[in-house]
Amino acid sequence: MIKEKTNSALTFEDFKIEVLKDYTTAIISRECSLLGRKEVLTGKAKFGIFGDGKEVPQLAMAKAFKNGDFRSGYYRDQTFMMAIGELTIQQFFAGLYGHTDIKHDPMSAGRQMGGHFATHSLNEDGSWKDLTKQKNSSSDISPTAGQMPRLLGLAQASKIYRQVSGIPNAANFSNEGNEIAWGTIGNASTSEGLFFETINAAGVLQVPMVMSVWDDEYGISVHARHQTTKENISEILKGYQKEADTNGYEIFRVKGWDYADLITTYEKAATVARENHVPVLIHVNELTQPQGHSSSGSHERYKNADRLAWEREFDCIRQMKLWMIAINIASPEEIDAIDAQAKKEVLEGKKAAWTAFLEPIIEDQKELIVLLQKIATTSAHQESILKYVAELSGIKTPLKKEILVAARKVLRLILNESGKNELSQWITNYTNKEQINFSSNLFSETKENIFSSKMALPTYADDAKEDTDGRMILRDNFDAIFTKYPETLIFGEDAGAIGDVNQGLEGMQEKYGELRVADVGIREATILGQGIGLALRGLRPIAEIQYLDYLLYAIQIMSDDLATLRYRTVGKQKAPLIIRTRGHRLEGIWHSGSPMGMIINAVRGIHVLVPRNMTQAAGFYNSLLECDEPALVIECLNGYRLKEKMPLNYGEFKTPIGVIETLKHGNDITLVSYGSTLRLVQQAAIELQEVGIDCEVIDLQSLLPFDINKDIIKSIAKTNRLLVIDEDVPGGASAYIMQQILEEQNAYEHLDSKPQTLTAKAHRPAYGTDGDYFSKPSAEDIYEKVYDMMHEVNPLKFPSLY
Repeated sequence: MIKEKTNSALTFEDFKIEVLKDYTTAIISRECSLLGRKEVLTGKAKFGIFGDGKEVPQLAMAKAFKNGDFRSGYYRDQTFMMAIGELTIQQFFAGLYGHTDIKHDPMSAGRQMGGHFATHSLNEDGSWKDLTKQKNSSSDISPTAGQMPRLLGLAQASKIYRQVSGIPNAANFSNEGNEIAWGTIGNASTSEGLFFETINAAGVLQVPMVMSVWDDEYGISVHARHQTTKENISEILKGYQKEADTNGYEIFRVKGWDYADLITTYEKAATVARENHVPVLIHVNELTQPQGHSSSGSHERYKNADRLAWEREFDCIRQMKLWMIAINIASPEEIDAIDAQAKKEVLEGKKAAWTAFLEPIIEDQKELIVLLQKIATTSAHQESILKYVAELSGIKTPLKKEILVAARKVLRLILNESGKNELSQWITNYTNKEQINFSSNLFSETKENIFSSKMALPTYADDAKEDTDGRMILRDNFDAIFTKYPETLIFGEDAGAIGDVNQGLEGMQEKYGELRVADVGIREATILGQGIGLALRGLRPIAEIQYLDYLLYAIQIMSDDLATLRYRTVGKQKAPLIIRTRGHRLEGIWHSGSPMGMIINAVRGIHVLVPRNMTQAAGFYNSLLECDEPALVIECLNGYRLKEKMPLNYGEFKTPIGVIETLKHGNDITLVSYGSTLRLVQQAAIELQEVGIDCEVIDLQSLLPFDINKDIIKSIAKTNRLLVIDEDVPGGASAYIMQQILEEQNAYEHLDSKPQTLTAKAHRPAYGTDGDYFSKPSAEDIYEKVYDMMHEVNPLKFPSLY
């Protein structure tokens, strides 16, 4: 099959060279898996999860993969990465060892375990590379099916680039929309909801996506009969088959050990997806997993003798060998020679990776040993120090941790001795040198980070009055944004035809088209995934989640994928996605929750902005579009009809990120809050003023980052009292706010009273106006809480209310 197809373009000799090259890649990958497992079992590496058994189909996928294409896969795809030239033997082992040098482990510099792959989309300064001139892989994550939502966005980007004109620098990101997004997943993980949500969405959107399911019949130890109806994912997805005048998929099945048929199948799939923007599902079955799921167990425990015998017989590399011999590509002796050479190269690559990983650590070990021996000569604790030296010297393959532990324990012994300062400085220098290898790039460190956007106030007409609905300010600002930035697009439930549930996008779809202002189905996780994938390809998406409570459907994608993206690639990929939602103080359990503590602690790596009105919110969108970082903007749900002044400079005014605003100055107590609750705080402050309590009211504006100028402590230094008012549950966001104020700003130094919080009740809010009143802080609650704190200070002036 492949021979006939290839012979029209290649001589048999050329064809032979190509096949032997593929086989060599496959056998090198297999040897990496085999030797990699040994490295784990001997203790050199922590854990291993390998791609053995999946080599041959990945060769076929690599052949159809072109420059500009993107992969969104999982941790078995090492052969594919080798075949496209983005993973060497030495890099494979560097990742296994956790080498913290990006030059040695370009996938994540040791931040992810081996098998998690990525290419570099960014230059050293954080600017975009020309993605059309390279083969691209979005950065893998471990959560099963977690790669699926972003795959949808990566594919949709091709559709946007093909059909939307005027996008700046489009040629750096797309060749007229001809790129495919290639997904890979294990058959067991197709049981995840994220898989089905993505499959459905791609079928609706009709985007160029080729989804490969590697089917070896097991998910860890659990057989497919416990995973999938009919034990066959392509069988149960037959309803997605594209027919005349319908959307849907092309669906192919192919045996994972049939090299020739695999190449033909992938060529067909690529043509359909690339030319017609039709998604394709390739169910690659009859695969094996020769070493079992991972280095933590043995598959002999759960596979019977017949299955193990079948796996030996139908191992894809064995079958490829037999096919090569049958059609005279190579003799058994020639294949044996290739195998022997592969073993040698893998062993050499492994040794080189281990040497490169270990040598710098040994140098640090030696340096510390010399220092400790020197300190011991004059120390009263010489015997104890030399014991630590002997223990450290005896470690042939030291960890950085073991070096630092020894140094820190010796430091405790010599606090009053002459060597203390030198050792203390060594520890500080070593920690600083190494900590950056584990902690950099949580947020952007480029000149386009959030701090590069400078505040620009809204301007108003001289006779401006507070007579404009807040939603109109958002609408007109979005209008300015879509004109100013052709690369922006927004999508969400009800975002298109009706202009969102609160009319903040009224008329935008009619003006800018259905691709830039789009309705989507009820599928929050893949709404987020669309945004991530689009942003990875140079667009500026705004993904809208209708209500804050619905964000919980997408929190895993936000937390595991978006929030960690820049960190896990050490700044080599970015997805400056803006997530728009609305929340705070509506009615009922499912529409008025404010799970801010959960959100801010799950999404470190994403900025969380909590504007109190729509002018602030609009200013945040304007600021974020000048930056290269992801953010969540939570608009006040009860603020769309509240009146504000109409700005004159839409698209230009900017709310500073991480900067508080003092809404009322006062001397007696500092009240800190955010969002809709601030209006209640302001009302209470007015009423408290009437009885002689002068409150200072502070709007946080953003929770991540938090008060970057440390202005709250300046207020507390004046008032000496603090109350944090929050509509989250007790110990939710209020605990985070208090920690930031007391620990990061050391505000405890200025407090004359116990710092306190006033939060919602522990349960979700009950329905209706009364439900809100009895569930979340009211103006009366705030008044009485402040009054009670002042009663403690001066009981004569402020007698007890109760």
